[in-house]
Amino acid sequence: MCGIAGFFHPALAIEAYPETLLGMLQAIAHRGPDASGYVMDARCGLGSTRLSIIDVEAGVQPLSDVTRRYWLCYNGEIYNYLELRDELEALGCRFATHSDTEVLLQAWIQWGAACLPRLNGGFAFALYDRDRDELILARDRYGKRPLFYAASGEGLLFASEMKAFMAFPGFVFEHDPEQLASIVAVWTPLPEQTGFRGIHQLPMGHWLRCRPAGTEIVAYESLDFEGDTAVASEAEALELIRQQLRQSVALRLRSDVEVGVYLSGGVDSAIVALLAKELSAHPLATFSIGFADQQYDESAQQREMAALLGSRHHALNISHRDIVDNFPAAAWHAEIPAFRSAFVPMYLLSALTRQAGIKVVLSGEGADEAFLGYDLFKEVLLREAWADLDEVQRRARLERLYPHLAHYGPQDIAALTGLYQQFSGERMPGLFSHELRFQNGRFAARLIKNAGDPFAAISSLVSAAPGYAGMTSIHKAQWLEFRTLLAGYLLSTQGERMSLAHGVENRCPFLDPAVVKAAAAVNLRFDDGYDEKRLLRQAFRDKLPPAIVDKRKFPYRAPDSAAFVDCRPDYLELLLSADELAKMPFLDGKFARSLGQKIINSPPAEISTKENQAFIFLLSIALQHRFFVQHATPPIRKWADSPLVRGIDLRHQAPMPE
Repeated sequence: MCGIAGFFHPALAIEAYPETLLGMLQAIAHRGPDASGYVMDARCGLGSTRLSIIDVEAGVQPLSDVTRRYWLCYNGEIYNYLELRDELEALGCRFATHSDTEVLLQAWIQWGAACLPRLNGGFAFALYDRDRDELILARDRYGKRPLFYAASGEGLLFASEMKAFMAFPGFVFEHDPEQLASIVAVWTPLPEQTGFRGIHQLPMGHWLRCRPAGTEIVAYESLDFEGDTAVASEAEALELIRQQLRQSVALRLRSDVEVGVYLSGGVDSAIVALLAKELSAHPLATFSIGFADQQYDESAQQREMAALLGSRHHALNISHRDIVDNFPAAAWHAEIPAFRSAFVPMYLLSALTRQAGIKVVLSGEGADEAFLGYDLFKEVLLREAWADLDEVQRRARLERLYPHLAHYGPQDIAALTGLYQQFSGERMPGLFSHELRFQNGRFAARLIKNAGDPFAAISSLVSAAPGYAGMTSIHKAQWLEFRTLLAGYLLSTQGERMSLAHGVENRCPFLDPAVVKAAAAVNLRFDDGYDEKRLLRQAFRDKLPPAIVDKRKFPYRAPDSAAFVDCRPDYLELLLSADELAKMPFLDGKFARSLGQKIINSPPAEISTKENQAFIFLLSIALQHRFFVQHATPPIRKWADSPLVRGIDLRHQAPMPE
């Protein structure tokens, strides 16, 4: 795991290359505190900050081939690198290191872009071809690792985090109202969005080629939830799930440093931890978050699972004060507005993990998207069938929707009956599955002045997606979850960005392509989808405590506006002061100030979910505007700069002959 940054044909004086590159790397040194390096010639500069995990001694970047034609800076891990290395050696390739970085470089030289679908991992990389004078950027299929780019004159900047662009002379951050409206409406950035004008994300499953004549972006992987494995019985389905998850965990335990596990208290992380224990030669280190506010706490299940594993368990108890004190720093690392505060405890958990000496952790992220674990999927099934059900059938299915809600009762069923009647048909073309969710987004979009249609961007996304129109409603729901909330928030703001803030790499066994395909092969084959993740839980029932395997979805949440009302931090003035709000002209200042005043002056029970969500969005936008646009100093822990171990200047060297 690393951070990468650089530029291609920049509008920058050549003598400023080294200082600029080092400044960009310093901005993301938290991602790779072990080492840094750069390479440059008259046309390109690229650098890396390294978190040493595989081939700790020799896997230094930037890495070149023997001809010094190709130069690679790479962030992430290729979990199947040993298998790919065997293939490449059979084709005559010779290796100087044991790193997955060199396997990636040789794979590109051998196969070009055709290597990308063969890579099983979470990665983002920049590869410079000196002969062709072109820069290649690429990102993994599920968007586990970030990669941003921006035009600079006739050139291009790129980095793992946007804050690296602040070190490039003359670069200016400016919030984009249209993007912000879309982000708050759909809860998360779409694949190319960042919230800032002129800065883009390279979408997951895409690669980019930049030449002096122009730039092209190419998709190399699409999402397919049809499943290509024949499963004849439930017993076969259970064995397929166990086999693919075991193999996935084994691949993600490949490391030259110890690998820990995040335990949430739910079944997904418990399965990952169980398999990691079975496959590891040493006791596990596990890490969990608990809350002083009991409505969010899962500590009892976490302790029970840690005891079963015999792990070295590390627990962090989060208070309202912890959320409030660390929200600005976490928002700085997140860079993109967030709709809830749950990313802040993850920021603190990664600090605890690093303090315990662990650089790599496994987590259960992706299980709900692959195995239909969210309430959203059950709601889609019911809404789609609504017109064909009689009153008794409708009530019976409504009673099965939310078994995890202790207060769920007849009054809720009565209210839901009217809601489902209202939303039983598609209102927003292509977005049927998410129409209920987007109602909260409509409220939050009022924060943005002259927002226009905040759903125009997501409507364009689905209408342009090949094959999307022909998918079932459930597969459309999965496609949207993978493309939006999973990649845009769970894997990034709440996941990778918080873990790498403290130099910790997060690996997700449920997001192995073979596991996703296995889930596609078994979903809705032997049940009706209302008993969430039944087959997944059944596959490991004999090895997990009943309190965990039978526990229904308990969404990971943290205190939102209540924490800020309780603690009243000084930075709330960003929302409560008309003068401060006026510094963000893209906001509807009157609505924003009214929302802030209501949150502060009302009992928590009178604050709705949509108001909570809009408040956290507003607060994160205001802080990010302060840090990125107004250049206020963020309140972050200062890591020592990554030691520079490789600085190569090729400005006066021609590529070596092949």
